[in-house]
Amino acid sequence: MSQEGFDKLVAELRQMENVELPQVREAIAEARDKGDLSENFEYHAAKREQARLLGRIRFKQRVLANARVIDTSHLGSDTVQLLCNVEITNLANNSKMSYTIASPHEANLREGKISIKSPIAEALLNKKVGDVVEVRVPAGILRLRIENIQR
Repeated sequence: MSQEGFDKLVAELRQMENVELPQVREAIAEARDKGDLSENFEYHAAKREQARLLGRIRFKQRVLANARVIDTSHLGSDTVQLLCNVEITNLANNSKMSYTIASPHEANLREGKISIKSPIAEALLNKKVGDVVEVRVPAGILRLRIENIQR
């Protein structure tokens, strides 16, 4: 994953551990003070929120424990690889698109980042400028030509 993606995950984890988790624990304590726990909706809702939050924290901790930050200076720019920006043309309608191939945890279509595990990225991997690839997507088969590759 990129350094930017790694730093973002670390910030999200710190936010959950240092801000959100104490708030949930405080809500549990307040609900507990209201008396009978068997019929206390606020208590049960706060406990469910705590379990959900702890699950998200454990997931992010596992992702960070197994993450490797890639130094893009050691990657070549002659083929499509992780963390490179690819300009492609859809040959069916001549529309141009630009995507950055990212780790699944950094993928965000609004930012133009597609997961390396997506069908389009898998078809583009290790291809060069000028190559035409066919990609099976839910709408059918796309024919794409690689116009440019940048780091």
